[in-house]
Amino acid sequence: MPKELPLVFDAPKPKMGMPPKHLADLTDAERTEAIRGLGLPAFRSKQLANHYFSRLSADPAEMTDLPAGARDGVAEELFPQLFTDIRDQTADGGATRKTLWKLHDGSLVESVLMRYPDRATLCVSSQAGCGMACPFCATGQGGLQRNLSTAEILEQFRIAAAAMRNGDLDGGPGRLSNVVFMGMGEPLANYKRVVAAVKRMIAPEPEGFGLSQRNVTVSTVGLAPAIRRLADEGLHVTLAVSLHTPDDELRDTLVPVNNRWPVDEVLDAARYFADATGRRVSIEYALIRDINDQVWRGELLGQKLHKALGQYAHVNVIPLNPTPGSKWDASPKAQQDAFVAAVERQGVSCTVRDTRGQDIAAACGQLAADSSS
Repeated sequence: MPKELPLVFDAPKPKMGMPPKHLADLTDAERTEAIRGLGLPAFRSKQLANHYFSRLSADPAEMTDLPAGARDGVAEELFPQLFTDIRDQTADGGATRKTLWKLHDGSLVESVLMRYPDRATLCVSSQAGCGMACPFCATGQGGLQRNLSTAEILEQFRIAAAAMRNGDLDGGPGRLSNVVFMGMGEPLANYKRVVAAVKRMIAPEPEGFGLSQRNVTVSTVGLAPAIRRLADEGLHVTLAVSLHTPDDELRDTLVPVNNRWPVDEVLDAARYFADATGRRVSIEYALIRDINDQVWRGELLGQKLHKALGQYAHVNVIPLNPTPGSKWDASPKAQQDAFVAAVERQGVSCTVRDTRGQDIAAACGQLAADSSS
């Protein structure tokens, strides 16, 4: 089990091995040391960083400023193939693309690239599977295989950024502007690698991808100690807490980690994050018919958030995307509207997420579940 996990959650031991080291796993100093180990001068380290982070290339054969005789060694040592694309599905007139990746050990993960009129957002996975066991989540139903490496997370970004640059999505060439850690896995259960990936995403080119840290959202089901730890990193990312209900009795069932860190403790940690960063906290709420969509729960949610977070609270209602064979279903539109109104009456802003890709098994984990069954 990775050393950082006991600090946040006693997740099941991953079943599969981590991938070989990749350039994107390395710090600047480690990259320079690796270059020297190949018998190359230290300045080649910056050249490789420029190719990877600025030019979005991971193929040394294309790096013509490297000596031809060094390219095979660089490819073998620093650019192992981390995964292969085994399925792509598009929706929303070509503006949404979901990709299923097969990792080196056979694990399956997904990422989703979504183009909007004013931005392009990538939803990345941080684990193969998930150990949080939320019963309405397709990923949670499959359990945890293992954590992703920093490079496996960053490769999802690089490939999506190249796709936007090349105009692979409907609308022509553009720029990947936003990242949400809302794909497969619990990001804060893979804390060190997720934070390392975020720092590379936001570092200026050519040491990183140059993304605005305010355009990065890190989601969690409520690992309170890790939320506080993230607050102390000095990062100004957005925190998204998947709360799904304001009462512990129901949340113990919907989000089993609540048995360890109940609602009030999670909200206290979220307030600590807001105070440390000055950033509003997004409260994610998957609305499930006859389960958590009652008006009284909307009122209770608003009351708790107003007290705990005040102006830093925003509720993001998510119409549930049911998984095949699941007993869980989305709330009717009228009930959804009544729930939103109940939250807003308590002085807390509340919006409904624009759903994407409903015709392509958009709920994270659905493609992987279909492919492994």
